[in-house]
Amino acid sequence: MKEIFMKTRQEIKATAKQQFSENYWMSVGAVILAFLIIGAASGVSFGIAYILLAPPIMVGIQYFSLCVYRGESADIETMFTTGFNNYGRKLGGMLWMWLFTYLWMLLFIIPGIIKAIAYSMTPYILADCPNVNATEALKISMRMTQGHKGEIFVMYLSFIGWFLLSGITFGLVGIFYSNPYFYISISGLYEELKENALNNGIITTSELA
Repeated sequence: MKEIFMKTRQEIKATAKQQFSENYWMSVGAVILAFLIIGAASGVSFGIAYILLAPPIMVGIQYFSLCVYRGESADIETMFTTGFNNYGRKLGGMLWMWLFTYLWMLLFIIPGIIKAIAYSMTPYILADCPNVNATEALKISMRMTQGHKGEIFVMYLSFIGWFLLSGITFGLVGIFYSNPYFYISISGLYEELKENALNNGIITTSELA
């Protein structure tokens, strides 16, 4: 079957930048709030609060960013309702993703990075496809990213300059620009990978329903 071409990295980032500019303060506020909650949770009860709160918050912020990329209505409430609705499935999916990535990293760094990229679409699937269970979300992510890991890696690398700039500005650039821009761009990459997988029979609509 002939593959239907995805948008390029530049096209995805251009769309993300446009949608971000149109939803600037809401996007910045959502990311700040997510980071504050996760940061506060990391220091409570020996990290137990982090384990319980970080996964649904991360799923929620990814879905919020996806809505922004799609041009759909999104607000702070969207982040929380999506993240915490069907809580056990979101928690389980993210913990499985982190566990498998950690185990692969213990074995070898390069294979660990490859596996981390393969699992990277899991939070989007958990948020975007409410009937996909935790372990199946990881499997679908691996299928969606098959053959596209290089493109995903380059997308991450394209933000290195922004992350360095954020570091030398004590996080200000990250807070007010690069972090939300990054999340919306990766959401756009997920959207393209999903459509590519559907169009080419790698996954089916019934699997995501």
